[in-house]
Amino acid sequence: MTEIVSADPLDVLRSRTSEKWSEYPDDVLPMFVAEMDVPLAPVIRDVLHAAIDRGDAGYVASRTRLPQAFADFAARRWGWDVDPGSVFTTADVSMGIVEILRRVISPGEGVVITSPVYPPFFDLVTEAGGVVVDAPLLGSSRAGDPAGGWRLDLDGLEAAFRNGAKAFLLCNPHNPIGRPHTVDELRSVAALAARYGVTVVSDEIHAPLTQPGERFVPYLSVSDEAAEHGYAVLSASKAWNLAGLKCAVMVTAGPGPRSVVAGMPVEVFWRTGQFGVLASVAAFEAGEPWLDGLLGLLDGNRRLLGELLGTELPEVGYRPPGAGYLAWLDCTAFGWTEPPARRILREARVALQEGAPFGPGGVGHARLNLACSPELLTEAVGRISALR
Repeated sequence: MTEIVSADPLDVLRSRTSEKWSEYPDDVLPMFVAEMDVPLAPVIRDVLHAAIDRGDAGYVASRTRLPQAFADFAARRWGWDVDPGSVFTTADVSMGIVEILRRVISPGEGVVITSPVYPPFFDLVTEAGGVVVDAPLLGSSRAGDPAGGWRLDLDGLEAAFRNGAKAFLLCNPHNPIGRPHTVDELRSVAALAARYGVTVVSDEIHAPLTQPGERFVPYLSVSDEAAEHGYAVLSASKAWNLAGLKCAVMVTAGPGPRSVVAGMPVEVFWRTGQFGVLASVAAFEAGEPWLDGLLGLLDGNRRLLGELLGTELPEVGYRPPGAGYLAWLDCTAFGWTEPPARRILREARVALQEGAPFGPGGVGHARLNLACSPELLTEAVGRISALR
């Protein structure tokens, strides 16, 4: 049965010590970092309390229930047949990406990203020794876009692969636009990657947050080619608000990628947090009723944001995300000479994520976190609209 999920009151939220609630003074509404305003799912809270009560805060075990729990969740949620023996843990998705890239490219080789995209992608490629090759998405956030919204530029990807890039860092569902890529697009990516000998590493951290009516397709599931050259990195951290507990899974489907991950130093796996494993097992085994309730809250907010913008800020381009809780706002029509998030913070006291770090196409844009109460979202838009 679906649980009812709502945001915590503002006074409770301001007692939190995480980045979202510590970075700015109390007169600022923080809607920048990808952290939700909801309480922990009861099943996760209970598991963590029990672990504290028994002093279970040591090193993560070499064998846990997490691979099987994730495989069962993937089968129920997405119809994805995952071998638990091909699921490996690490501290977070970013670490998993870097550790995989280090093993599939040589220093100085190209790694393709598709901007606008999660800003750390640029740094992760560099940390792994690669060189960023940008193949920007096609489309825009404006409702009247003749391209019909955002999508992968397959011709641009092929050109990057043909010119020597050795890996593709895919974001699916895509942050910041909240779009799950289609099965046809992903099959095309897999075929291109196979043709040019490219490894695909798919960041699928937002997958559990796919809205009903939308479809998330795991990259490794789309074809034998994808399984042969692909890796997926996922976590319960976004969907169940567990980022600080440090736990993610690296998933493979073919023997080659599996041997690469299995051959990593044991420290890669040991960096996983004990509480992160316990919480992730609880999430994947028993957290779906809460997750479904959360999706109801997020669905209401993504629709509410569209209504508020249509009434108060019609010049802002916005497409409701199909997955996740991040809204990509095209603010270029404001005509401001400074980045919109900077002015909005200074004058409206609403903290958004600046658009330029997402890539060249992010200039004049901002990312808004809508995983909050409807009241907070309404106040934020009201404050911003007062700047016009």
